[in-house]
Amino acid sequence: MKFLHTADWHIGQLFHEYDRTAEHQHFLDWLLQVLKDEKIDAVLISGDVFDISNPSAASVRMFYTFLNRAVKSDPDLQIIITAGNHDSATRLEAPKPLLESSNIHIIGWVEKDAEGKTDYEKLLVPVYDRSGAVHSLCLAVPFLRMGDYPVVPNCENPYTEGVAAFYRESYEYACRKNHEGLPVIAMGHLHTVNAETTELNDAERPIMGGVECISASAFHPDLRYVALGHIHKAQKIGGKEHIRYSGSPLPMSFSEISYRHQVIVFELDREVSSIKTLDVPIAVPLMKIPPQPGLLPDVLALLEEIPAADRSGASLPYLEVKVLLDGPEPALRHKIETALQGKKAKLAKITSVYTASDRKDAETISPEKLDELQPVDVFGRVYRSRYNTGVPDDLMRLFHQVIQEVNQSTE
Repeated sequence: MKFLHTADWHIGQLFHEYDRTAEHQHFLDWLLQVLKDEKIDAVLISGDVFDISNPSAASVRMFYTFLNRAVKSDPDLQIIITAGNHDSATRLEAPKPLLESSNIHIIGWVEKDAEGKTDYEKLLVPVYDRSGAVHSLCLAVPFLRMGDYPVVPNCENPYTEGVAAFYRESYEYACRKNHEGLPVIAMGHLHTVNAETTELNDAERPIMGGVECISASAFHPDLRYVALGHIHKAQKIGGKEHIRYSGSPLPMSFSEISYRHQVIVFELDREVSSIKTLDVPIAVPLMKIPPQPGLLPDVLALLEEIPAADRSGASLPYLEVKVLLDGPEPALRHKIETALQGKKAKLAKITSVYTASDRKDAETISPEKLDELQPVDVFGRVYRSRYNTGVPDDLMRLFHQVIQEVNQSTE
């Protein structure tokens, strides 16, 4: 059988306030064609289908329209979907009763019985071949929240050891049910040890403050494939060909500009074979000008060199402008927007870096000492820490004027 692994669609995301509906639709249309061209038998979607837990009606409609088109095109296609940390498990599973007669399986949360024991049966999805025979078993594990995983007594890290115990117990359950010795695969939405990320990428930051990084050893060596989500950079984990993040199909931030956006296709008989990646065509590219922060006059000159926008209707690239400043520049946005008028780019982000921003000798002020400081003292310290110079006289006069007006209004 032929599987396709994807994750982290983040449907409904606003990219610096720009709507991405057309980009997501472009990806889903492309994916439908891939399913047909590659003759895919089963699709694994490993979490973060939506960007927020309360997606818009348009986002929900887009997703379920895709599912409908996919199974109408190929009634034998199976689709297994798990919830990520961005998804609402309840909302994702809402249409589940309507899908019981189809080959679409949605697992949003971990169910437990009256005694509080995990119902692993609900996570074990049989995968059927075209003849209708059970070909393999899939442990469809969603993002595990506190209370989902077992409590491991006397352990150093309750989360990592609890998640490892969850995968161990779920695999043992699958083995007890697997009388025919069918191959078993797994899904997960989590942060693994040594996963490559970009420091500036908020979307890929550890979910629980850095204590939740799961080792590749948490996944039983007999699992034929582990389809992971959460990290947006496609990669293998622990040096294992069969433990992978598919990555996000669209760049979710400018820090992902160098990521390879893709889906993963593999074949599964008794073992996994023919693993390959398919690059997702990017509908709207990302640009950084300049690649590293530059002085404002130089940056404005570079923006003037951007070609003029044509009338072809092609989507304009998202642009991040990176400027190096030695002090406040109140008219910065106006100057940049003026330089970009009529250009083939749409301004998404301005990153201002100050010449003193990398100073590491800033004074740390205790809460007690902070209470003793006057507003003007705090203002002066913050200004100096950012710009490495004292507050200009004209700006200080304005600050005193504001303080005086505030005091008068509270009397």
